[in-house]
Amino acid sequence: MNCPHHCEIYKAFPRSYKELPLRLAEFGTVYRYEQSGELHGLTRVRGFTQDDAHIFCTPDQVKEEFLKVMDIIFIIFKALDFENFEAQISLRDPENREKYIGSDENWEKAERAIVEACQEKGLKAKVELGEAAFYGPKLDFMVKDALGRRWQLGTIQVDYNLPDRFELEYTGADNQKHRPVMIHRAPFGSMERFVAVLIEHTAGKFPLWLAPTQAVVLPVSEKFNDYAYRIVKELKHFDIRAEVDDRNEKMGRKIRDNELKRIPYLLIVGEKEAENEEVSVRKQGGIDQGSTKLITFAETMAQEVNQMMNPVLR
Repeated sequence: MNCPHHCEIYKAFPRSYKELPLRLAEFGTVYRYEQSGELHGLTRVRGFTQDDAHIFCTPDQVKEEFLKVMDIIFIIFKALDFENFEAQISLRDPENREKYIGSDENWEKAERAIVEACQEKGLKAKVELGEAAFYGPKLDFMVKDALGRRWQLGTIQVDYNLPDRFELEYTGADNQKHRPVMIHRAPFGSMERFVAVLIEHTAGKFPLWLAPTQAVVLPVSEKFNDYAYRIVKELKHFDIRAEVDDRNEKMGRKIRDNELKRIPYLLIVGEKEAENEEVSVRKQGGIDQGSTKLITFAETMAQEVNQMMNPVLR
């Protein structure tokens, strides 16, 4: 876990209430010694990277910061079309409180903040007793993959206890020392697990803005290779990731191979297209959109990417 490192960064300088909330984030690698029978592809591994972040805030700022992190998770899920998810409020086991650190008062404040935040967002969350971390309660987001299996991805945790154990302080408006509250957040969770679930969810057909290669240009013969590479150069001006498939293969074979690679757009070019500065557009799934001017296609595709990116940019 990376939490202690961020605590030490916070503690390196005297802090004032005017600096809070203080947000620290990193893509940190963490390790967990899973038993060999528990390992499962990218979804359960021994070493993984998470989008780890910790927010240090005053008690009055906890709910507002918690709601902001929830908004980040909703933006990510919307951008990637994750609609089939469940929210789970993980609380401590009331019958076995010895395995948790901290006072009952702090636990009750942390649990109440999570429940109220979910109510304010209108989020229907299932409550699970005994699933909290040893240092605090949390809100987990469980996403189902193509086979209906539930995987925990995003998580938000409210922690009154680590700041106490690390003796973290800030000077309040009353000029007295106070303990900050720590919010742990990882909207993606394990990046490896997130990618695995995303691949299953989309069957490899990533959204256009996310596809590693967004378009492949297919010249009908080597005579049009120069025009094909000029298309790629032009598309780069619009931040479109494109490649040329100039293999000496039949057109049907090249179309099939690139369809199997889940390329969103195939651009077929021959004599007519080269003469008229056009491309013949074939969308993923065998949808033939006919010929169009190269500049028109580039502008339309860039607009489509921007529209899909809007939920992320907002």
